[in-house]
Amino acid sequence: MTIDERLKVIQSMLAVLVERQMAKEFYEIDEFARIVGRSVFTCREWCRHGRVLAAKKNTGRGPHAAWIVSHAELRRYQQEGLLEPQSIVLGAGVR
Repeated sequence: MTIDERLKVIQSMLAVLVERQMAKEFYEIDEFARIVGRSVFTCREWCRHGRVLAAKKNTGRGPHAAWIVSHAELRRYQQEGLLEPQSIVLGAGVR
């Protein structure tokens, strides 16, 4: 294998690594869970309780929207950890 051939192989491998590490604007909850090393259920609960700032996104896979987490929130979580628990506010007329 010549030097040029080796260089092309290294460049293609580097391109694959860079693509894997590219930051996304938003992460689906399973991606977020994999990155932070927690279960999907735990991460969904963090979103539901406001421990991680997330939004609901319609997925087209049924009546329930899926949680998504922004890249900025992922970075904030990695640097600062979970937010304080948010109290659940009941709707008007509920006692």
